[in-house]
Amino acid sequence: MSRLLNTSLTTNDEAPVYVVGGEGCWYELSDGRRVLDGSNSAGALGHRHPDMVETIRKAAEYPAISEGWAWKGRTQAAEDLIDIAFDGEGDWVGAVRFGLSGSEINDMALSLSQALTGRAAIGTRERAYHGLTGLSREVTTQPQWHGGLSRGDGSVSPAAPNCEVRVISAPDSSLYGQRVVQHPQMSPEEMTAVLSDAASVIVDYTQGGIYHEAGYQDQVAAAAKRAGALWIADEVVTGAGRSGRWFAFQGGQSRPDIVTMGKALAGGAGPIGAVILSRDICDELKDAAWQNYSTYRGHPTAMAGVSTYLRVLRRDGLLDRVAALEPVIGKRLVEIAQRHPSVSRVDGRGLHWTVEFHGPHWADWTAATRETPIASKVVAAAMAQGVSIGTSGEQTSLFLAPPLIISDAELDQLLQVLDHALTAADEEFARTAG
Repeated sequence: MSRLLNTSLTTNDEAPVYVVGGEGCWYELSDGRRVLDGSNSAGALGHRHPDMVETIRKAAEYPAISEGWAWKGRTQAAEDLIDIAFDGEGDWVGAVRFGLSGSEINDMALSLSQALTGRAAIGTRERAYHGLTGLSREVTTQPQWHGGLSRGDGSVSPAAPNCEVRVISAPDSSLYGQRVVQHPQMSPEEMTAVLSDAASVIVDYTQGGIYHEAGYQDQVAAAAKRAGALWIADEVVTGAGRSGRWFAFQGGQSRPDIVTMGKALAGGAGPIGAVILSRDICDELKDAAWQNYSTYRGHPTAMAGVSTYLRVLRRDGLLDRVAALEPVIGKRLVEIAQRHPSVSRVDGRGLHWTVEFHGPHWADWTAATRETPIASKVVAAAMAQGVSIGTSGEQTSLFLAPPLIISDAELDQLLQVLDHALTAADEEFARTAG
């Protein structure tokens, strides 16, 4: 038995394959293969990007300091984040605080909202995922990602709840097909009522394969304001490039009270998270001390990675590149879905896309099963053809999130392999239907 508890969404315990290297959009595996990285929301610049390599080499000379010490690189990273990513956003942005992960940052933002409002309940949308730390776990509504134990007999031992969670409906539209709807669409009045005594409502833009239109965001923002709740935009996945603009929330007219970021923000240089507070929130903190500290937050290596990553995105025009690819990918994926009866839905934005299959409802999926999930069969078929495609830990969904530097030829290869690998899902669909 392995002494490392399995954390893989791509391979399994029976025949583990290790990543031993990487270059550009490609992994190098322990069995000698080169595999196209088709799903890596944290590796936005791919692997061994020359700017990031040079940044990390220089950062190795920095002192090992905690968040309690001032560090000029941390101040510079904050300035770069506001000046580059929030350029053109006016003066509503206040200040930045860095962290170690999206989970931790979301927990920080949610706990701050409770302290500011004096309320305990928190709002989220259906099928949300915000992390597995503290309050971020509470507002993760996907049952297979809730910090508990999923057992082979189908039972689930959940982690104990810490606060009351209010769930609002999510958009039910998709580029292709229809998703399983858990909560009927709420009117503005119904949404306001659900959030009436909540400290905040946190919404993301990709989790569960649900991608928001501007109208939904603006409805949530208006409901939060009427209810006296803060609105937190979870941009851990979508912030800084993945959605084809600096932030997904820029598609709407409303602006959040708090923004959270993570994953790709440090360009892979180190664990990263960031919470960005509006100027109004900062004003409320003027006479207060935010008692929240962690040893490795704002580590010099990660801070150097933040500044370099943001500058590379701006210099190389990668946001424009991602925005231009969105309609191309959408058209190709719909054409692919129409050829495969197993596919029930396709949706996405920028360089983040979800493909769902007919099969067990996601809410009934417990993550531990004696049968190989449909999605895992497709992943295995794609891996055999030299492409890595991700699953979200569910039985019936895949997601595509290649590096922002992917070439046209590499993208074409990714989609061709996906098309062929979906045959494995078609065979499973025909077997179960029969």
